[in-house]
Amino acid sequence: MTENNWDVIVIGAGAVGENVADRAVQGGLSVVLVESELVGGECSYWACMPSKALIRSGLALRAVEKLPGAAEAVTGGINVEALLARRNSFTSNWDDAGQVKWVKKAGIGLERGHARLAGPKTVTVTADDGTVTTLTANHAVVVSTGSDPQLPNVPGLIEAQPWTPREATAVKVVPESLAIIGGGVVGVEMATAYRDLGAEVTMFARSGLLNGQEDFAGEMVEKALKERDVTIVRTSPTRVERTADGVVIETPDGSFTASEVLIATGRAARTNDIGLETVGLEPGDWIRVDDTMLVPDTDWLYAVGDVNHRALLTHQGKYQARAAGDVIAARAKGESVDDAPWGAHVATADHGAVPQVTFSDPEVASVGVMSHDAEKQGIDAQVVDYNIGWVAGASLQADGYEGHARLVIDRERQVIIGATFVGQDVAELLHSATIAIVGEVPIARLWHAVPSYPTISEVWLRLLETIGRP
Repeated sequence: MTENNWDVIVIGAGAVGENVADRAVQGGLSVVLVESELVGGECSYWACMPSKALIRSGLALRAVEKLPGAAEAVTGGINVEALLARRNSFTSNWDDAGQVKWVKKAGIGLERGHARLAGPKTVTVTADDGTVTTLTANHAVVVSTGSDPQLPNVPGLIEAQPWTPREATAVKVVPESLAIIGGGVVGVEMATAYRDLGAEVTMFARSGLLNGQEDFAGEMVEKALKERDVTIVRTSPTRVERTADGVVIETPDGSFTASEVLIATGRAARTNDIGLETVGLEPGDWIRVDDTMLVPDTDWLYAVGDVNHRALLTHQGKYQARAAGDVIAARAKGESVDDAPWGAHVATADHGAVPQVTFSDPEVASVGVMSHDAEKQGIDAQVVDYNIGWVAGASLQADGYEGHARLVIDRERQVIIGATFVGQDVAELLHSATIAIVGEVPIARLWHAVPSYPTISEVWLRLLETIGRP
């Protein structure tokens, strides 16, 4: 058994773990990453990057088809082989050599193997050959192990060997048909991608699509998917069985058969076998933290990214990671800690300013509080809507542009607390809304933020006009 000592040990070398390590190293600490799979993690190889690469070509093709003059130049559909090759380039063909090179250049150590906590500030790492290395931390251990797909309790499902998002984004041969269980972001994005790839798609979404977003978002996406011949079934499977003819999904509304079935029903904490019990925590649970990502009742254990269940999004995990890496370094060196709301060492935005884009067609971009949540939170909210298709920039972007924008405004403070945009190319509108919410920019001041003409951003002026000039 080998023993090594570091200032900080980070379990999980995904994008979030890398950011924690980088910030702590820049703060003057020695840091080691521990990874059992590919350095770079889920986002790089099985989630954010490959999924968007699968989606982008179809979005671009339909955008061209809506532009007379350019539409006539389109003479065919998606070249699946070329699309998958481009996807492979974004995953570096599932080779992490480039990521490992960055880790070394950043001055971060790397241990390969399965990590388990073995008590306070102690981690054991078991390599593939069975070799065990014990790591000890002078200051902190950071759990950044992410999350796993949550499989619904449907008889026969596990035996049917369903796809998880990993199989869907790493596909080598596109199936003739795909059944998707779940109507959330992953389900909607994969329905968008696989329909473009030529598969027949059936979605099972009992509560509709994009539940939790503004109602019009799910409705507009559902309408668009149905126009592309995606079947949407408003019920849940009661049994799943893989047969010689494919995967049979039984529901109260009848039976459906598909070549493959994808599970997209949520995430579970990846904490079952990382030794949480050795430090008084429950294996399999999400890890609760404060705004500096520190686990309560400890002064050394941190949990960052999906595993703390605050905001299961890569960009929010990286945001948390920057705060955590900096605060670990500050505490280690006895420096002052800025842990007041919006301070340098906290992830305040997790509570009410989380941006998210669903790369469907149309795109859904949202940030902050949804209108249906404002009332639950006791906020006297004003809801302001506008048809993005009425904006000059949108009409130039695509003939027959369909889109919708909504602001949620705190009447008492006269600031925006939520925004949702649905439509082609609206993702790039989102950061302006995020800045307005985080900066608590008064509505009266926003009148002086003049959008360029003719761009889709002019929807901001139209929304303000709907509210009325002060």
